[in-house]
Amino acid sequence: MNLRIIAEAEHELTEAISAYEEIEAGLGVRLKEEVRVVIAWIGEHPTLPRLRPHGYRRVNLRVFRYFIAYAVIHDTIWILAIAHGHRRPEFWIERKARIP
Repeated sequence: MNLRIIAEAEHELTEAISAYEEIEAGLGVRLKEEVRVVIAWIGEHPTLPRLRPHGYRRVNLRVFRYFIAYAVIHDTIWILAIAHGHRRPEFWIERKARIP
């Protein structure tokens, strides 16, 4: 199965890493590593998280208050958002409609 991260999700991660690095050196690196581990887990178990009403799945990070939202379409896992869990949790939902 292929795994693709849309540009907006990449941008969200970059901004979150920068914000955490400003708080404390190394904290952004820890966020990046946790996201890497969770994305690898999603790649191995794409259908384990429950399917949500808008047709996406999500995995919460354990340390940081972020989640990774994704959709499985045909043979591709699309990472739709890397979003903060307490700030407008479904602001990104329209992105799913733009996936080819």
